[in-house]
Amino acid sequence: MAPKLDPTQPQTWLARAKSNLRLARIGHQEGVFLEDLCFEAQQAAEKALKALCLYHGIDFPKTHSWVYLMDLLEQHGVAIPPSVREADTLTQYAVAGRYPGWLSVTEEEYQQAVTLAERVVAWVEKTIRGEAA
Repeated sequence: MAPKLDPTQPQTWLARAKSNLRLARIGHQEGVFLEDLCFEAQQAAEKALKALCLYHGIDFPKTHSWVYLMDLLEQHGVAIPPSVREADTLTQYAVAGRYPGWLSVTEEEYQQAVTLAERVVAWVEKTIRGEAA
C-alpha cells in the first residue's frame, strides 16, 4: 500500500499536478481521446495553482475556475506572469471535455493545452522552491 499523502501540503498537490501532466503527455494513441488528455492538462495546472495557494497559506474552495484561483492568488499579493495567465483557457477542459459531444479537440489544441500546463507546473514548482523571479 502506498503511503497516504498529506493534502494540506503544497508538495502533495504539486506531486498530483505532475502525475496529471505525465498522463496528459501520453499523446494521441488508439483509444485515447484528446479531450481526456486536455482534461489531464487542465487538472495538472489547476492542482499546481492549488499547491501555490497552500504554499502561501491561502484557503481555496472546490473549484475548476482558473480565473477564480488566479484572482485569489493576486488578492494575496502573488504576481501571476502573463505566460502563466494564458493557461486560463484550460478551464474549458475541466468539464466540457469530459463528456461526449460537448467539446471537440484538435491535435494543435491538445499540444497547446500540454504546453500551457507544463508552463504552469514549472512556474509553481520554481516558486515553491524559491527560484521564481
